[in-house]
Amino acid sequence: MMVATEALWRLSASEMLAGFRRRSFSPVEVMAAVIGRAEAVEPEINAFTWTFFDEAMEQARAAEARYLGRGDAPRAFEGLPVAIKEEMDVAGKPNTLCSLAFADQVAEETHPVARRMMAAGGIVHAKSAMPEFACAGFTWSRQSGVTRNPWNTAFDVGGSSGGAGASLAAGTTALANGSDIGGSIRIPASCCGVVGLKPSFGRWPQMPPFNLDHFSHEGPMARTVEDCALFYQTIAGADPSDIGSLRFAAEIPERFGDVRGWKIALSMELGGWDPDDEVRANTLAAAQAFRDAGATVEEVAVGFTRDQVIEASGIHYGAIFGSWIAEIAEEHAALLTPYALDFARLVTSAQEPGAFLRGLMIEGEIAAAVGALLEEHRLLLCPTLAIPALPAGEAGLADPRATGWRAEALPGSDHLMTMPFNICSRCPVVNVPSGRSRDGVPTGLQIVGRTFRDADVLNGAGVLSGIIGNGIAG
Repeated sequence: MMVATEALWRLSASEMLAGFRRRSFSPVEVMAAVIGRAEAVEPEINAFTWTFFDEAMEQARAAEARYLGRGDAPRAFEGLPVAIKEEMDVAGKPNTLCSLAFADQVAEETHPVARRMMAAGGIVHAKSAMPEFACAGFTWSRQSGVTRNPWNTAFDVGGSSGGAGASLAAGTTALANGSDIGGSIRIPASCCGVVGLKPSFGRWPQMPPFNLDHFSHEGPMARTVEDCALFYQTIAGADPSDIGSLRFAAEIPERFGDVRGWKIALSMELGGWDPDDEVRANTLAAAQAFRDAGATVEEVAVGFTRDQVIEASGIHYGAIFGSWIAEIAEEHAALLTPYALDFARLVTSAQEPGAFLRGLMIEGEIAAAVGALLEEHRLLLCPTLAIPALPAGEAGLADPRATGWRAEALPGSDHLMTMPFNICSRCPVVNVPSGRSRDGVPTGLQIVGRTFRDADVLNGAGVLSGIIGNGIAG
């Protein structure tokens, strides 16, 4: 493969690694190209909160030496630029949580995911933007500003891993991590036209206390299914710091996209959402692609309602995540964004007598319905979002095109079709691009698998893996 040096940022992570091994180009050339791309687009996209370009170039030179046979052998990610989400601790690096309340905070330890990624040879050249405390499905904060969609800068990138999705789509990183407590990997993956996997709960280790929150996940984001699978497999596994992390491995198929004979379910509305016409059309086209690949796809009733999902999620967030934000708000309310303060207020209803138990009972009803559905079907297909994306900026708190706005819903959440599968947290879910809107903004398809069958959803993602090329905008 002949690629102009200045265009190396366009390559997938797998293509970069293959080129390094062939000595067609070096980690130094790739890092220089990625940094050059970031310097060109960051003023408009604003995907990064911090950059470490000088340090990254030094590490790239060390990686180049390994490929040239000087020193130890190259590792799995040797020389790859990897963006780390702002909330993920890397010792000695800033970790503001995109909040003015923690503007000077520096991490004292390194998250096990970041530690494994760096041990595999990945190079942290930047930290990626998110909403304050990662508590929204869009990306702007008073600390780091607005992050814009590389496909159309009038639109938002989703959240909370919005900077991760934007940087992948803009070509300013090869891989990016995300976290997902209500869709925060899948939402930006959908808006930005990339692949994002919420693994089965426990596949990727987390840090206390949220490692014990079954809504909470860490997971990979990438431009291709192959890259996502590589990232997933390299990081997955038990860590002594996380008692919930899984010791049994997930088998990853040698090739993706073979779904011949599979029985697959399709739900357009997930019990009460109302996707717009473009999302519907792209979802139906994706379902047809599965039929063309040899699967049987049938539309089904999911057995739960949107109202159940919103009630159970609101109680759960209020009891755990909202309580954490509420504690911060007691001291720093004047510094926080309106959406963070709204999230903190969820704690009030969650603390009513019997509320947490009621929430768990509703979660159980939803999980039982999904379990029965997946007993009959290998996968479930559904849209990731009911609209392609919100407008960029503070106006993202609401969107007049989102139908059925509910005041009691989480701010900016009316279009999010991701939350049922944080309730069903042992079910892996991958977002894969399903097409684009008339505005050029990507749309996404969720592929939901049986509990702990992560390989199935990656295999299913292979059916649609080429629909937006390698996920690069521009």
